[in-house]
Amino acid sequence: MNKKLISGLAIAAATTLALGVVASAPANAAPKKSVTLAFQGPLTGGDAQLGQDQIPGAIYAIALYNAKNPAVKVELIKADSQCDGTVAANIAPGVAANKAVIGVIGTSCSGEARNSFPAYKAAGLTMVAPSASAVSLTDPKAPDRGFPIFHRVVAHDGFQAPALARYAAKGVTAPKFYVIDDMTTYGGPLAKGTLPTAKKLGTVVGTDSVAKGTADYTSVAAKVKASGANVVIYGGYTTDAAKLFKALRDGGYTGILASGDGTNTSDFPGLAGKAAEGVRLTAADVPFDKILTAAQLAEFTKITGIKVPGLYSTTAFNATNVFLQCISEGKLTRPAIQLCVNSGSFKGVGGDVIKFNRYGDIIGGAPVGGYLVKNGVIIYDAVA
Repeated sequence: MNKKLISGLAIAAATTLALGVVASAPANAAPKKSVTLAFQGPLTGGDAQLGQDQIPGAIYAIALYNAKNPAVKVELIKADSQCDGTVAANIAPGVAANKAVIGVIGTSCSGEARNSFPAYKAAGLTMVAPSASAVSLTDPKAPDRGFPIFHRVVAHDGFQAPALARYAAKGVTAPKFYVIDDMTTYGGPLAKGTLPTAKKLGTVVGTDSVAKGTADYTSVAAKVKASGANVVIYGGYTTDAAKLFKALRDGGYTGILASGDGTNTSDFPGLAGKAAEGVRLTAADVPFDKILTAAQLAEFTKITGIKVPGLYSTTAFNATNVFLQCISEGKLTRPAIQLCVNSGSFKGVGGDVIKFNRYGDIIGGAPVGGYLVKNGVIIYDAVA
C-alpha cells in the first residue's frame, strides 16, 4: 500500500491474525466501543493492483464515519487473499475466528469468494463484495453460491458479458470475434458469456482456454492471427492479459483488443506497454472521481494519499457504507449485521439505492462502463 495512504489515515498495526492476515486500526485514542470490518482481496502478488485500487474506497468510508465521533468506532483489518482461491481458503478461517470481525468487505475476485464461503457460512460472517462478479456466486442453482452470507454491490457478469461484446465490436464492420479465457471462476464464464451477443453482432471465428499463469502466449497469438479475427475478447486478469496482448501485437495482430474488469486495473497500461494502447475494457463501475465533488476528492486524497481513485473504489466505498449504516443503527453482532444487510435499503455514493435480492445480487443491476487506454492511461469512455 502507498505509504502516504497509510500515514494519511494514521493506520497502525494492531494485531496479526492467523494465516497471514494483517490487522490495522486507527491510531487515535482507543474508543470505548469498537467493531471490526475486514477487507479481503489481493494486496500482494500478480493481481495486487485490483485490491490496492479498491481498499482506499473502504478506508475513506471508514475515516468519514469515524470522524463523526460515533458511539461505536470501526476498525479495519486487511485479509490478503491474492486473487487466489487456495490462499483465500487458507486465510478465511482466520478471519472468521476473529470474533471482533462482524463483516467482510470483499472479496475482490470470484475464486476468492467461492473458496471463502465455507468458513464464513459456518461463522455467520456477512460479505459485501465490491467486484466479485461471477454469476454462479449468487445463482440459487449453483453449488458454489454464497447464500445466505454473500452480497455484492456490483452487477454480475450476466450484465457485463454482453456489454463487453458490444463495446468490443463498436464501430467495427463485420466483426469476427476470437474469444479467450483464463479458465478461472471469473474469466471462463465472462468470456463464454460474450458469445451469444458476439454471434448476433458478427461471427465467432475461434475460442480458446488458456490457464491463468501461462508464461508464453505466442502459440495462442498465432492461432488468432490465422483465424482472421478482427476482435479479440479476453476473460481474465491483468497480468495474463498484458502478456497475451503483447504476444498478439508482436505477432502482427492489428485488430481490436478487449477485456473485462479483471484487466481494468491501474497497472495494466504499464504491464502491457505499447500493446495497451487502444485496448477496450469494461467494468460495472463509475469512476469515483466522476462522482465526488472537488472538495470530496481533495478529502479522499488527504486521507488516502491517492490522487486518482482506482477502479472499484466506488463500489468498495458503497460496500463499506452498507456495513457502516447497519453499525450506526446499532447492529453490532454477526447475526444482526446479516439481517440488516439482507433486508436493508442503502444509499450509494451517487445517490442510487442499494438493496439486495434473496441471493445477494443488487436489485436492478448496475450500468456497465466502457473504458479506453489512451496515452498509457485508462479513461472512462461511456456506458458500454
